[in-house]
Amino acid sequence: MVAQAEAKNEAMSDAMILDAETGPDLGRVLDHAPNLADAIAAGEIETVYQPQFTLPDDRLIGAEALARWQHPELGTIGAAPLFAIAAQQGVMTKLSEHIVDNALREVIHWPANVRLSVNILPEEVAREGFADAFIVRMAEAGIEPKRLTVEITEEVLLGNLPKAAVTLAALRDEGVRTALDDFGAGFCNFRYLKILPLDYLKLDRSMVEGITRDERDLAVLRGIVAMASALGLRVIAEGIEHEDQRTIVAEEGCDTYQGFVRAAPMSAMRFRELALPQAAF
Repeated sequence: MVAQAEAKNEAMSDAMILDAETGPDLGRVLDHAPNLADAIAAGEIETVYQPQFTLPDDRLIGAEALARWQHPELGTIGAAPLFAIAAQQGVMTKLSEHIVDNALREVIHWPANVRLSVNILPEEVAREGFADAFIVRMAEAGIEPKRLTVEITEEVLLGNLPKAAVTLAALRDEGVRTALDDFGAGFCNFRYLKILPLDYLKLDRSMVEGITRDERDLAVLRGIVAMASALGLRVIAEGIEHEDQRTIVAEEGCDTYQGFVRAAPMSAMRFRELALPQAAF
């Protein structure tokens, strides 16, 4: 188990990362942004890993692959401004493929019972043949599909619901697990939960940040977890920053969590060190 002090140190160090809420504003980042395709080619875009833990026993079960830009002038830039730049320069898919391919190559260094979660974009979901190409990428990396979870957000589904359902079904047929990410941050369209072939419902941090202070927030959490359970979905709580939040989501039936209370996003090498003891399970 990661020591509490170590988790706090991780959280403090990650707080220095330039994200939407911290560091220079997005305008300054955009002003200093070189061609992102060149930055990818130069190896400046790093894939980092946010550990995920089971509830209630706190066992490491996997990690979500995230992006960081080691900018030569501004330092470490987090995912929010990085993807804003990618959208501006028209290289979103190139960036996404770079992050995912890095992660697929990394999984072979993990114990077999540690899983990887990756995010896919709206344009990827809508692309003809994406699922087949993704399965080929997994095979080339030597990764068993059952070790992978693909995450999509509600944004992906806007105007793409039929294509998303087909893509997720094709991946799921091969053994890949599927998750609806950031649930609660957008429209919370419950119809998606009925139509899409899903394994996990991943709660946005906004759904858990108030559960220790507001009974209504807790009631909403309790209702969503009960509904997910009735639909056969496992629930992942993200953005868990305090121990009392972790305790509540465990008591209410969430299956997995991730957040600074336990470990911040970390380098590939550090995650390997964290995951190594799991080989004994």
